[in-house]
Amino acid sequence: MIDLALLQTFVSVVDSGGFTRAGDRVNRTQSTVSQQIKKLEDQVGRALLVRQRACRSIQLTEDGERLLGYARRLLGLAREVGDMMSCAESRGVVSLGVPEDFPIDQLISLITGFNERFPGIRLDISNGLSINLISQMERRELDLAMVKRNMGEGEAVATWSENLSWVAGANLLLEQEVIPLVVYAPGCLYRERAIRALELAGKRWRIAFASPSLTSIQAAVSANIGLSLLPGNAIRSDHRIVSVELGLGAPPPTELALIGAGRVLTNAQKIVADFLIEQVLRS
Repeated sequence: MIDLALLQTFVSVVDSGGFTRAGDRVNRTQSTVSQQIKKLEDQVGRALLVRQRACRSIQLTEDGERLLGYARRLLGLAREVGDMMSCAESRGVVSLGVPEDFPIDQLISLITGFNERFPGIRLDISNGLSINLISQMERRELDLAMVKRNMGEGEAVATWSENLSWVAGANLLLEQEVIPLVVYAPGCLYRERAIRALELAGKRWRIAFASPSLTSIQAAVSANIGLSLLPGNAIRSDHRIVSVELGLGAPPPTELALIGAGRVLTNAQKIVADFLIEQVLRS
């Protein structure tokens, strides 16, 4: 059986036009390349190169010309096998949890982009409150999850800090005896932060609007229904930041954390994690 490594050296010698340049390609010395060509000739029982000291260019014998075509095809087939096996490792099903306030247009773009790049991996996505996603992770119902949490709260594959702001609609009056709040459902980190900050400041509050949907929260703020606490990427152009007007100051930052159910990610899970990190950094 012919050694593919010898065929690779043979093709490199022909393509580069010499033993020295071929050695540079395959990271071997000129003498090693010469020895490998001699070994290949011994295996096939034919002279493959015309050795003329006066001629620096590489000349193929008739047998060498015939072998060259087969060598290229065999090496190409070997690469195809390698690519096929590599793709086989990039297959599987990965369940991913994303937080309730993940922008829907960004989520759809993310799913579409991932499916196009990695068609062998099926991505099953769940959307919900971070506290519920963490519970699903603990029950091993999810492989990966992006969750909102306090800074440095546990291990993570990757984290990104989030700056929060108090926001209101253009015409919402802040000088109210009881401040109306626009919040997510109970268990949301932003909701808890907002209520705690108002109580510490001695301000009365009421829940004017609650929803699990970021789009609904944004619309309610725009409609002057109440005050809300949102990260920068969720603030719309018709919202106004009122942290200074309220006299509460900027809330402490939270973080978006990518966490895994197991300490060691599978190949498919790592591909998903790397893709998410790339997309978050790009956005």
